[in-house]
Amino acid sequence: MKFFHELCQYLSKITTIEELYLYLVLSTTIVVLFFFIIKKIGTIVFRKHLSGRKEFVVNQAFKIVVNILQVLVLLFIWDDYIKNLMTLISVVSAAMTIALRELILNFFCGLYIQIKKPFKVEDRIEIDGIKGDVMSISSLDFEVLEVSSKEERGQSTGVIINFPNSMVFSKPVKNITKGFKYIWDEITVKVKLDCDLSSNKQTLYKIVNELEVVKAIPKKMKAQINSINNTDRIYFNKFDPIIYTKLVDDHVELTIRYLMHPKKSRFIESVIWNKIYLAYKEGNIDLFTGAGN
Repeated sequence: MKFFHELCQYLSKITTIEELYLYLVLSTTIVVLFFFIIKKIGTIVFRKHLSGRKEFVVNQAFKIVVNILQVLVLLFIWDDYIKNLMTLISVVSAAMTIALRELILNFFCGLYIQIKKPFKVEDRIEIDGIKGDVMSISSLDFEVLEVSSKEERGQSTGVIINFPNSMVFSKPVKNITKGFKYIWDEITVKVKLDCDLSSNKQTLYKIVNELEVVKAIPKKMKAQINSINNTDRIYFNKFDPIIYTKLVDDHVELTIRYLMHPKKSRFIESVIWNKIYLAYKEGNIDLFTGAGN
């Protein structure tokens, strides 16, 4: 410690920079560099002994702990000079002050995300009109792998979007997978007005209920809702697929409503439509194809 102070005095004489500021700058640089090395070592160790998702989760948690320790050490170093720091900040530009405020806000919002968990890694969320899967959460920001709109069934676009943590306070966050993994989806099938409605609905029920990716979900959904009912009051009266009927001008709309995993939406819809088309070719469904039916 004595050597460090002597070094600061020596550099102060050479550079004519006040010893106090040299001490703070050098101390801060050493601390930041030290914790940077610690994080790198941790990443190497985890990569050697862990793999896959476990490596990612442990590494993220380790980085958060290291970042918190780093902030605490820096606060300890700067504790005696807070008044000097406030004086320094008061004379810098307004833009710098705003930038510092955002940095602090993002850090504490990061703590909020880790404690309150409005979302976690791999959750599908929508924020500020952008929908995607959470890839990572750090002390200052989180990354989302964007998925396309609902009309395109929510497939990945390959675009990675970075959000500051403060977005969770300034914008509403829609978590599509929190609590339970499954959501309701619907497919509307148009049939002829004079068709055998009961027979057409039976064919559609058979198509949906025979899909393995759909058939097992109602039971899983019931178990998940029962497990979270102590903290979140969520009720569903029906879990099995259901078909709603609506008369529209010169045809009938049959809307199939079923539970599915949001990341498999487009695949499930494609399978259902393929089976509907085959049933139509075999004469088991009277599809309405427009004028002339």
